[in-house]
Amino acid sequence: MKRTIVTLTLTALVAGAIAFAMRAGSHAPSASIRIEGQRLVVENQTAQAWRGVNVTINAYYRATAQTIDSGGRLEAPLANLETGLGHRFDPRREHVTRVEVRATDASGNPVSIDWDEKK
Repeated sequence: MKRTIVTLTLTALVAGAIAFAMRAGSHAPSASIRIEGQRLVVENQTAQAWRGVNVTINAYYRATAQTIDSGGRLEAPLANLETGLGHRFDPRREHVTRVEVRATDASGNPVSIDWDEKK
């Protein structure tokens, strides 16, 4: 009986340590550009704000933002992105293959981040 209690206690301690290690490892930084379901997420993971943000999807569809603060993010439904002629992205027929983010940081330096589904 005493041996069973010790075994159960040790098992519980090991399981707790494994759960803690897995939870601690889940705080890894996420990618700056992500597709989450039918939403585009662009996250500024730098120490400076971005100005004049232009996001291009599949070389045709665009979204813009005046600024994205340091640690901030731009979230947009894919269906809201459109071409210069007003054609909207249709997530039912198309999928995102490439995303390009262009901006200028607070120091005036260019910001250029690309995402490609093949990488």
